[in-house]
Amino acid sequence: MRPTAGQVFGSRYELVSRIAIGGMGEVWKANDSVIGRHVAIKILKEEYLGDPGFRERFRTEAKNAALVNHEGIANVFDYGEEDGSAYLVMELVPGEALSTVLEREKILPASRVLSIVAQTAAALHQAHLAGLVHRDIKPGNLLITPDGTVKITDFGIARLADQVPLTATGQVMGTVQYLAPEQAGGKPASPATDIYSLGIVAYEALAGKRPFRGESQVAIAMAQIKETPPELPSSIPEPVRRLVMSCMAKKPEGRPESAHNLAQAALALVRGDTDEGLALIPYVPEETTSSGGVAKAPTENSAKLALKKPLTLGRNFWIFSGVGAFVALALIATSLAILLQPPSEELADDLIVPTLPEVSEEEPQTVLPEEAPEEETDVPVETVRISDDEIVGKTKAQVEELLVQKGLRLDPITGNIAPAVDLVQTAYRVNPQGTVAKNTLIAVYFYAAIPEPPKPRDLLVTPAAGPYEPGATILLEWPGYAQCPSGFALSSYTLQIVGGEIIDGGGATVFQPEQTAANVLVGEGSSLTASYLVNCGTLTSPLSGELSLAITQPAG
Repeated sequence: MRPTAGQVFGSRYELVSRIAIGGMGEVWKANDSVIGRHVAIKILKEEYLGDPGFRERFRTEAKNAALVNHEGIANVFDYGEEDGSAYLVMELVPGEALSTVLEREKILPASRVLSIVAQTAAALHQAHLAGLVHRDIKPGNLLITPDGTVKITDFGIARLADQVPLTATGQVMGTVQYLAPEQAGGKPASPATDIYSLGIVAYEALAGKRPFRGESQVAIAMAQIKETPPELPSSIPEPVRRLVMSCMAKKPEGRPESAHNLAQAALALVRGDTDEGLALIPYVPEETTSSGGVAKAPTENSAKLALKKPLTLGRNFWIFSGVGAFVALALIATSLAILLQPPSEELADDLIVPTLPEVSEEEPQTVLPEEAPEEETDVPVETVRISDDEIVGKTKAQVEELLVQKGLRLDPITGNIAPAVDLVQTAYRVNPQGTVAKNTLIAVYFYAAIPEPPKPRDLLVTPAAGPYEPGATILLEWPGYAQCPSGFALSSYTLQIVGGEIIDGGGATVFQPEQTAANVLVGEGSSLTASYLVNCGTLTSPLSGELSLAITQPAG
């Protein structure tokens, strides 16, 4: 039985309206009757309920998303199974998927793309610190709110580094257009895998098209492995092109060292600090090395010279002449498997790519000689203990002093907005914890400053033109406000009037979020002035511009 409006899950989540249908299930807007808020509820399709693999993937999405607390990742509130249904309750994010934005706008400005990359990378860094790799970063899984905030969704195929995969050995789940080469080759995913996929997303947003195309999903997957992406348009600033191309390096070690570095590099380019931005990403040479390895870092002069030249990347060719037949057979087999699969309703199908046969070491020019293994020696490692009890609530200076005393290094990260003024710039999370080796880099999250909501737009009055006489009734209106900072929901409007009296609500000056107008009785004075402010939870915006009306006194 398909979900319908009015149906209740978990004795509290009443379905209101359907948002979307995907390959695994339907997403609905629902009302949480216990807390009194709207949520998104993802319901597993009926045909998959009998499949333990799909149910496990559904549970995995709930568990994985719950591991990470970051404003850039859509929250998961609840999970349940009842009456033959499995459901996932998530944060209802206003806005639309980046895929919808790209379908409408085709190409985005470089500054906007950098903002999306920076926000997504910062959220991914949080997931990576928790040991979680998303494995399916694509425009459809990036939600853009009206104020430009990015939120990552769908951790359904995400995997912990030490977790047994849900797919069979030698297979990989992901969306083929954004698949990293190592994923296509059946190798384990890593944080660098997410960075590659984000690079593809950035390329598509800048160029208006994906870098790799093909007549089949298999052809696209093979292109991810062996083909060099076409150059981005020359109209895009060269530092931006270099950043994107570094994310799309074929080998993981050629990409930015971490999602945190990528986020900082993108932010630096937004600020116009090219030197800092490029210093945080690997150098992209004009020609790849003959062995396909990573080029040595440039000298200062060569780096400056490189900025003046368009970004060009050499093409990596496969010269596996001896294994052509095996590759062809693998492609044919995979193509048949895909053709025989039932159609999926997802916009971009998940692809299972078999690992290609290994190349014989006897083949010349195809396999690099293995390096001689180094002798293993038992080196004593000095360790120390670290816990959040020692860190939480302290300032950056205090944390740094403590870590130095323990022989540890600090990686300070500005995280969530502080829930109270006295908590700004204090630590609230540390990773890793427990027993660690000395000289370990410790990521410590500090609360960000509480932003002031932007000034609201001016009031409108009806009638728009006077005369305004004492005792007359006028209507004051204000536009709905959608600029509350992330984490601070719109709670009310406060109207301030001099020379008049509010008629609605017994003269109350505070209005609920859904109220955007008030009837006002004109007073006996010479003028009426009005303005309003917005309350975003505990935050308050500046006053709007003042509306001033001259009161016309009756003749005689």
